[in-house]
Amino acid sequence: MTTAKSAPSVAPPARIDLNDVAGLIARMRSGERRAISSVITELERLSEAAPHLLQSLQPHLGHALVVGFTGPPGAGKSTLVNAVIDNLRKSGRTVGVIAVDPSSPISGGAILGDRIRMTAALDDDGVFVRSLASRGYLGGLSPAAVRIIDALDGAGFDIVLLETVGTGQNEIDVAEVADIRIVISAPGLGDDIQAMKSGLLEIADILVVNKGDRPGAEQTMQQLIGALSIRATVADKIPVLKTSALNGEGVAKLVTTIDEIGHRVTLDDAKSRRRRRARYLIARAASDLVATRIKAGGSGALDPLADAVLSGTMTPDAAARRVLES
Repeated sequence: MTTAKSAPSVAPPARIDLNDVAGLIARMRSGERRAISSVITELERLSEAAPHLLQSLQPHLGHALVVGFTGPPGAGKSTLVNAVIDNLRKSGRTVGVIAVDPSSPISGGAILGDRIRMTAALDDDGVFVRSLASRGYLGGLSPAAVRIIDALDGAGFDIVLLETVGTGQNEIDVAEVADIRIVISAPGLGDDIQAMKSGLLEIADILVVNKGDRPGAEQTMQQLIGALSIRATVADKIPVLKTSALNGEGVAKLVTTIDEIGHRVTLDDAKSRRRRRARYLIARAASDLVATRIKAGGSGALDPLADAVLSGTMTPDAAARRVLES
């Protein structure tokens, strides 16, 4: 099968002086917020400056612990992230936050519903929050999130909190990106907990029942503990915590648990943790290239292969390989 070749993508022009990349990185590392924002913008756009910036950031990467927060809609992720920020700041740690919001169907940009609830970040130079559009990625992240993690890590933040868009059980890309994965639920989301058994629960390092002051919180905790029995070999290692982000209940315990797991995580080679994120980027880019190639061939490009699959003369796997090889 042959398909039309799409034109190579062209990086958008840089909005910064390419002759001053080193100076920009230096200003970013000194804490200049405008420089941090400029670097993030270039990396998010994947402009012609992005490769230069990423190369200049390399000596400064591997310091930050990346903590991902995910879970079904209505679990109170943003409010809990806000409470965690406040707790971390009281201990003197600097915090970078990536809030992955739904994309606008018109502009493609982020709808900033989550960011406005992060009041702990207001007027605090030790916190930097960036909203990022999901851009339709069903895994809850877009590849730009990984590049922004590098920017915040390179800027010297101690911890990077990554809040995914909240679309449900498909939201598992965070497992490839975060060093610690926190899955959040809340009372009254029973159906979602059942769905989570085959998705989000498989990636959790910490399970949290938020809105723990509401009726049914204990029952929800027991449901999660029961669901963990599916993972018999690790069930006793996954903490199940109860929080109430609005009044601060349980937040200190959550941060202590993050620190305990984080200590074990950071004992690992920083390069191996970053390599995992690079593998995610490669896999995502490969998937995007295949999708682009198929679209470039038109709506009927796969019809011969589809007919072969229908007739039984070719398996779907063989058809997929044919697409990759064409």
